[in-house]
Amino acid sequence: MADQSVGRTPVGKLVDVLLPLLVVALLIALCVQLLIPFVGLLLWTIILAICFHPVHRGLMARGLSNRVSATVVGLVLTALVLVPVTIAALNAASSVPDIAALLKGEGQLRPPPPRLLEIPVVGPKAHALWTQASADMPAFAKKFAPQIAGFTKGLIAKAGGMLMAVLALVLAVVFASIQLAYWKASREFAASLLERVTGNRARGEHYMSIIAATIQSVANGVIGVAFVQALLCGIGFFLVGIPGAGILSLLAMGFGVVQVPVVLLTLPAIIFAFSVKTTTVAIIFTVWFIIAGLSDAVLKPLMIGHGLEVPMPIILLGVIGGVIAYGLVGLFIGAVLLAVGWIVLREWLEKPEEATPGDTPVLHAAE
Repeated sequence: MADQSVGRTPVGKLVDVLLPLLVVALLIALCVQLLIPFVGLLLWTIILAICFHPVHRGLMARGLSNRVSATVVGLVLTALVLVPVTIAALNAASSVPDIAALLKGEGQLRPPPPRLLEIPVVGPKAHALWTQASADMPAFAKKFAPQIAGFTKGLIAKAGGMLMAVLALVLAVVFASIQLAYWKASREFAASLLERVTGNRARGEHYMSIIAATIQSVANGVIGVAFVQALLCGIGFFLVGIPGAGILSLLAMGFGVVQVPVVLLTLPAIIFAFSVKTTTVAIIFTVWFIIAGLSDAVLKPLMIGHGLEVPMPIILLGVIGGVIAYGLVGLFIGAVLLAVGWIVLREWLEKPEEATPGDTPVLHAAE
């Protein structure tokens, strides 16, 4: 068969080369356009599947089938997401009628405790505002109507955003449990993709293990520690009787995740305890809140970077920078990017060694 390229003009040859590239580029662009609305959901699905794959493997080792184990993981994760959110929502909703009645002048706010005056700087001002509100709540609400309206609108918007985030997280949990049921196919796909990128199967497996270990390390050392902090703070909030203890507990969880000091919440709680409780009880809760606020300083070094060849400061920088750049999902994106970048930099700085046939890179990352 004669070669069809013989006798073709240079323009025709150029079209033969560029046209398939253009079609492939168009196909990729259209696929990306279709997937953009689901990027966040897909990222959380992959992250959750990687985080809970060790649990899935452990359940299968105890005799559960692949699909049953994935279903159990999905149901437990869904309960862990919905139960605390439901408790906090019910706790917050129970105070809405009382607040609405106060703003309408149908309720009565109790006078402030005298010990509030003893708090330096903010005590006298808070006591004066509280006294004014308890004496004539309708006049107080009318005087600060713009501030109250703005705060209410912002609070409703935040509540709506949190509800959508919770629903998206539940959907990601469902997809993650499905991915766990097909984890072998997913792992093979990821290994093949990284093999094409790195040009070597062993090196692709190495980077895949680094990515998985980094995600698990961030989940344990950042989200896990934040959950412990929020649990300890929440116990204190509920026992002290602070209004909106459920919401404050969720805020403590959020502060811990984005690496904001939880003392911003525990310090007002300590002030509240000294204003409404006896000195002995207030001191006990002060010690409790100090322990809760400083627990991350002990737990993070134990959880982050354990078993990794990436130093803990690199992971923390990636977590903080990722949150600033990409939001909550940046916890994992930033840590993974800096971890992989650190490994690439270290391999580039190391002197090349003479390789013998059959040598493969040693995998240092945690399973």
